[in-house]
Amino acid sequence: MEYETPGKTLTVSGRTVTLFGTPDAPCPVVWLNTYDNEGGAVREALLSLHAPAHVLAAVQIADWSGEMSPWAARGLLRREPDFPGHADRYLEELTGVLLPAVTRQLPVQPLYHAIAGYSMAGLFAVYALYRTDVFRRAASASGSLWYPGFPEFAASHEMQRIPDAVCLSLGDREARTRDPVMASVLDNTRAFYAHLQAQGIAADFVTNPGNHFQEPAQRMARDICRMLCVP
Repeated sequence: MEYETPGKTLTVSGRTVTLFGTPDAPCPVVWLNTYDNEGGAVREALLSLHAPAHVLAAVQIADWSGEMSPWAARGLLRREPDFPGHADRYLEELTGVLLPAVTRQLPVQPLYHAIAGYSMAGLFAVYALYRTDVFRRAASASGSLWYPGFPEFAASHEMQRIPDAVCLSLGDREARTRDPVMASVLDNTRAFYAHLQAQGIAADFVTNPGNHFQEPAQRMARDICRMLCVP
């Protein structure tokens, strides 16, 4: 596997997708939805971890709170806008437009597609498993599983396919907040992990030192690495 620097950037239907990795044999493609062009930092962290061969496809998301939110919900703070809930619309574009276009650019066919994300994109990664069977694995680093209605949604819906692996992580200080909604993130993540285990899904959950903003690229890379290492 040869890693390109700084990555090959494509524009697909107005979206910016940066590819890291030139495969010479079938390997996974990891779809990473990013807010602030973090793909390069995650790629460097993956290199330092000696992650298994893969292609990292980093998609730049402009409407973060809209396209990563699964349904409409109130904003967390009085002055913050509400969440529009456009995840289904973006997921249709991701699987129907971006993924086929990027796959055509690869010299060999992917071994499988996986999805990963941090914060709201971590929520989107696990939500996607309920809406499409395209992704065989998912990694959610500091995922926003505090999102209103997520526990009820996960308990009452079935995933479109049984994933090979779901990797979750959370900072050990993330639940220490005065906001009662965000404070539920630890309990909700633990409950979701138990829910996955009860269904016989290969899942793991680890805690990292610090709050939500500590070493996001490194945390994301570790989760992706664990996800890729599952047999």
